Parts: sequence; C-alpha cells; structure tokens
Amino acid sequence: MTAKRRFHEKLSWLLDNSIPLPGGYRIGLDGFIGLIPGLGDFFSGLLASLIVIKANQLGVPRSVLLRMIINVLIDTGVGSLPVIGDLFDFVWKANQKNSELLAHYEQAPQQTARRSLLENMLFILAVVIVLALVVMLAGWLIGLLWSRIQGY
Repeated sequence: MTAKRRFHEKLSWLLDNSIPLPGGYRIGLDGFIGLIPGLGDFFSGLLASLIVIKANQLGVPRSVLLRMIINVLIDTGVGSLPVIGDLFDFVWKANQKNSELLAHYEQAPQQTARRSLLENMLFILAVVIVLALVVMLAGWLIGLLWSRIQGY
C-alpha cells in the first residue's frame, strides 16, 4: 500500500478495522452504527455503497460490482436482524472485502472479474436452492396442516 491511502481504503478501515481489541482482533464503526435502532443499518449500507460507487467510477466491470453489491446486501440484510445481526456486523467486514476486491482488480483485472463472476453464480445458485427448500418446507407444512384439518 502506498503512503497515501485511497478513499476506499480509508473508509473500509474506518468502518471495519479502526478499533483494536485485546487479542489482536479489530472492529470498526460499522457495527456500532448498526446498533442505532431503525436507521443504523440503513446508514451503514449507505456508507458501504460509497466504495461500490467509487469502484464504478474507476470502471470496474459489472461482475466485480455485483460481487461488491452482494457483500453490502449481506452486511445490511443480516445486520438488520436484532442482536445476531449486530454481532455479524463486527465479523463480516463487507467494506474490507470490497476494498480488497477493488485492489485485486487493479492488480489482476481478468482474474478478479472471472472469480467474481464464478462467485456470483455460486451465490445465486445457493439463493435459488435455499428458496426452493423454503418453498418445499412451506408446502410440506401446509399439506401437514391441511391433512390435520381434514382429519378432524
């Protein structure tokens, strides 16, 4: 890293790694912002989006941008869950992931774009599988409930 850190590096450090804890682990302001009821995760997601916007301005391909957006959506979505989401915010570090994606893209654009495309396809496949399982479980529960109602 150069002596002059770039915007995305500064922001990701502030949000994900600026506060040292005993034992060498670091957390950032992202988790604390997420503790604000109602709006914390929204504001945290807005700040995380600044790195994605910067990557777009630098001409990063859509496959890498989509990977970055997925990181932000996971951070914001899971982070909005009470208690578990707040702890998740301190661990997931979407901003650090996105800053590293941008740095990797600058070093090896083709490999980063291909890897991001593969990761995006795997993520979409996982979401489809989870949704299919949820639909199957809901169908099974409805069928079980219906058979109980019919039996009485």
